[in-house]
Amino acid sequence: MTDLPDRPELTIPLTASALAALTFETYPPAPQIDGVWVQALKKNRSENGAFMEYLRLDDAGVQGLPGQLTPRQISVSWAAAGRINAFHIHVKGEQNEIWCVLSGRLVIWLVDCRAGSSTQGVKRKLVLSGEQPMLVHIPSGVAHGYQAGETGATLLYTMDAQFNANDPNEGRLPWDHFGAELWAEDRG
Repeated sequence: MTDLPDRPELTIPLTASALAALTFETYPPAPQIDGVWVQALKKNRSENGAFMEYLRLDDAGVQGLPGQLTPRQISVSWAAAGRINAFHIHVKGEQNEIWCVLSGRLVIWLVDCRAGSSTQGVKRKLVLSGEQPMLVHIPSGVAHGYQAGETGATLLYTMDAQFNANDPNEGRLPWDHFGAELWAEDRG
């Protein structure tokens, strides 16, 4: 057994070079951002294909979600393979969004930029996929951006404000504003 300071006791002996480079993975809970929530969707598969409910609506807005949202516009975006589209932020007025990836994969970063928020400055990474669809609520003032996977992605998103081409509520921050390392490839 090998016992080194700052490392757990090892039962399997390693070479000196492997031992010098050895680290251990940790699995801390995902950082939380006020107003951000995630809800899994059920994709019903059969030999004929698949079916999934996206949102159920009534007069008060979307039913059965952890938070309130009254849809005013539903849009679709097709992301080219590998594309980084970052960072957007909606601050001219309220524009809360629910995102859902229908096909492909997106790595999403959310950063709370709201002054005075209890989670100000918190960064959260999510991976959304068409294989296991889920909803993500992104509140106004939380910067958001994505990187598409190797086959691209189709993103369906619902907003509680309509897009105005004459006065777009589309604030932009540089893609690397929170650190270029956010978009670096994870090599294990």
